[in-house]
Amino acid sequence: MARHLITSAIPYINGIKHLGNLVGSQLPADLYARYLRQRGHEVLFLCATDEHGTPAELAAAKAEKPVDVYCAEMHDVQAKIADGFRLSFDHFGRSSSPQNHKLTQAFATRLAEVGLIKEVTEKQVYSIADGRFLPDRYIEGTCPNCDFDSARGDQCDNCGKLLDPTDLINPYSTISGSTELEVRETKHLYLCQSALKDDLATWIDSKKDWPILTTSIAKKWLNDGDGLQDRGITRDLDWGVAVKQGDQTWPGMEGKVFYVWFDAPIEYIACAQEWEDAGKGTDWERWWRTDKGADDVTYTQFMGKDNVPFHTLSFPATILGSQEPWKLVDYIKSFNYLNYDGGQFSTSRGRGVFMDQALEILPPDYWRWWLLSHAPESSDAEFTWESFQQDVNKDLSDVLGNFVSRITKFCRSKFSEAVPEGGSHGPAETQLIADLTTRIRAFEGHMDTIEVRKAAAELRAIWVLGNEYLQANAPWSTFKTDPETAAMQVRLALNLVRIYAVLSAAFIPGTSSTMIAAMQTDDQSWPDDVAAALDTLPAGHTFTVPDNLFDKITDEQREDWAARFAGKRD
Repeated sequence: MARHLITSAIPYINGIKHLGNLVGSQLPADLYARYLRQRGHEVLFLCATDEHGTPAELAAAKAEKPVDVYCAEMHDVQAKIADGFRLSFDHFGRSSSPQNHKLTQAFATRLAEVGLIKEVTEKQVYSIADGRFLPDRYIEGTCPNCDFDSARGDQCDNCGKLLDPTDLINPYSTISGSTELEVRETKHLYLCQSALKDDLATWIDSKKDWPILTTSIAKKWLNDGDGLQDRGITRDLDWGVAVKQGDQTWPGMEGKVFYVWFDAPIEYIACAQEWEDAGKGTDWERWWRTDKGADDVTYTQFMGKDNVPFHTLSFPATILGSQEPWKLVDYIKSFNYLNYDGGQFSTSRGRGVFMDQALEILPPDYWRWWLLSHAPESSDAEFTWESFQQDVNKDLSDVLGNFVSRITKFCRSKFSEAVPEGGSHGPAETQLIADLTTRIRAFEGHMDTIEVRKAAAELRAIWVLGNEYLQANAPWSTFKTDPETAAMQVRLALNLVRIYAVLSAAFIPGTSSTMIAAMQTDDQSWPDDVAAALDTLPAGHTFTVPDNLFDKITDEQREDWAARFAGKRD
């Protein structure tokens, strides 16, 4: 049994996330965690809310609530939605936790001790109307690269160019809207990432199995232009981790907090402390400290491509720079973007489906299946209502749901609600076992290497084999002339229901549980030996006929939802 540490990128606290956010980190991470647990491995699956920085302050101000109150409320909202999608976190923490405050301060202190923190006097934008320095995201203006008129002070969301606030044309404060801005001097702490460039390059080069998307982004940031730059780790904000060394304020850093990019990844480690302190587990250090047993842990991170630079360079720089025995990530599974029906998801325009809205209109397994089977691994993907309707109806209703409904109802009508006895396998069953074995081994291979779309396609092909078997052998016809053979065919198909429930559990856990309950078994063992697995439910074993597993999406529903989530026109 191996040990696996899994983290998904922690979502910002400022509101409910859309389906693209879900499929870009949390959902595939949950898929992998569930699968590894099924295969008998020890798993610690962690996530949290990212609660510091400008987005939290702005969202709280808009909600007219104190920022700490707003963050606590939104953490509960996001946790409830995660439960709704059946995300199986071992702990869903908070970057504002005391554990993360203490650990962030400890990392900064250690980095200073080894000479990797420097104090820099820099020029920043000061808003006279607001009476404060403005962090990057409190400033918007026109991008000097593409003329986008809502570029932020740190990055243009339109062209992706990284910016400084002073680069913007016609900048203004997002707090007051004031253009009465001036540049003043202020002091901040910087992490000397450039001193770690060679160490980071060697480490990244050693990761031969990383996805091309991950390594290409990492090397671009490492080598393009002026290469890896030293980066500020403090900001002039009220909300965040105070800049302290131990119990004392860092000299010259009064009234400042650590920059969110610095403290947020450290929350991955602090989250394990929170997990232990909450009584959910013990000995968190064996997951994170290589001198405490974490050297035999495989650590996998899941994230969208926009988070790759921070997880391949900045957070590893913190870990490597500390010269302490912290666990580094082994594999980073990164994803491209999921777009919405010819454009982008947009909170401000109400465009696209957000996680709470998705759960209001359909159960989670509908969404889990479509999103995972269309995961944007090799390129950006696009959600359309036509594709969603077609694939849900075809894959879930016509293939899996129809198989379960057809065989359970037929058995009840011709035999009873018990597995029938009689008959023995013939050539058709031997071939089916061989085909199932080949496909299940392929499915395992894709799951082991986190090839999400390929795994989904293989799972669907496994479902199809059952339907093809029933169609070719027609037990409803066989029953008229050879009831014993029909009984064998039905017995095999009922056992297939259990096998399908087991194989599908990581993708559609709610439906899997329904299938297991209908088969009235606690046996969820993996079908390592397919022939033996097809005898798990013996003759005489009782079952129940479940309600339809999936209702088809109608044209009327599709049209209604398409209109509802189209958003405002520009």
